[in-house]
Amino acid sequence: MDLHTLDPATTALFIGDMQNGFMHPEGAYARGGATSPDFAATVPVIRAVAEALRARGGLVVASQFTIPLGRRGVSLISPHLKALRPFLGEGAFAPGSFDQRVIDELGPLVDCLVEKVAFSAFHASRLEHVLRRERITTLLCTGIVTNGGVASTVRDAHTRDFNPIVIADGCAAMRPAVHAATLADLANVTAVADSAVVLRALAG
Repeated sequence: MDLHTLDPATTALFIGDMQNGFMHPEGAYARGGATSPDFAATVPVIRAVAEALRARGGLVVASQFTIPLGRRGVSLISPHLKALRPFLGEGAFAPGSFDQRVIDELGPLVDCLVEKVAFSAFHASRLEHVLRRERITTLLCTGIVTNGGVASTVRDAHTRDFNPIVIADGCAAMRPAVHAATLADLANVTAVADSAVVLRALAG
């Protein structure tokens, strides 16, 4: 993807899982000790790209990782996630909960929220419908974690004939080495660029 041809009218910024449950000191992951100081560094980067893209008429879409509630209000957490994150108790990331909400620093910039129940934000969601209706062809990808939801969403976007661009400093993983390895791997299938390059392209 040539960033010099970036058209804001057909571009969306995807913000993956930047939610209280992952980011806030009182969120589920912080309480469980599963967080990274690198997460916070992505916030000003994502905010700058969101503001620039919206100023040029682009779309900002955010995913909300969600654990739905089933019968008698029991959390429908997938077994593999429960095994990985045993600290996720009943009600974690429930619809409408504190955990599910996008962080305050980014929430006001989001045009469309999409509930996400698996690694990829495209799986069992309305994301593709929204992007097609908005005539989006290019997806600027940010969020956490690089090797999980971001990578899965990027690969799904690629298979659906969108043009994903990973903003390298707008993503983070639990460990820097994992982040770097994932970006190197994704560079085989899609464009990877720093936010400074993307912001220059959006500025025309």
